[in-house]
Amino acid sequence: MRIGSGIDFHQLVEGRELWLGGVLIPYHKGGLGHSDADVLLHAICDALLGALALGDIGVHFPDTDDAYKNIDSKILLKRTVDLIKEKGYGIINIDSSLCLEAPKIKPHVPAMQQTIAEIAGITINDISIKATTTEKMGFVGRGEGMVAYATVLLKSLG
Repeated sequence: MRIGSGIDFHQLVEGRELWLGGVLIPYHKGGLGHSDADVLLHAICDALLGALALGDIGVHFPDTDDAYKNIDSKILLKRTVDLIKEKGYGIINIDSSLCLEAPKIKPHVPAMQQTIAEIAGITINDISIKATTTEKMGFVGRGEGMVAYATVLLKSLG
């Protein structure tokens, strides 16, 4: 068994779509990034890669490579899951937390769980997505950005 943790940050800006957990969330701001800036999927990718000491998302999908410009982060997660499987591991569960002041994500959690479950090859009962605010403190509290944390547990398939 292997455990990994991931963290990701993105600015929130006008004129961009807000993608979280592979789901388009209606909001007047979105994540700024080279890809679609899905902070939750990026944290999950980093957790998966970290569990097997395979570097991080920037090593595998660098923001200096135009191939990843505006890419759908579900593709990045799929490629990461495939890499984990190639290394002989499967996902047992994913635990994650989103930290953002707005919008409220609770209504979107089931769709996020379903999307991630389909890509990861696990059930929605194996995926926890929680959310919190920073009680108006810091860049998250001012609505300037968002953070996601993820922890994964992997098992050897061999």
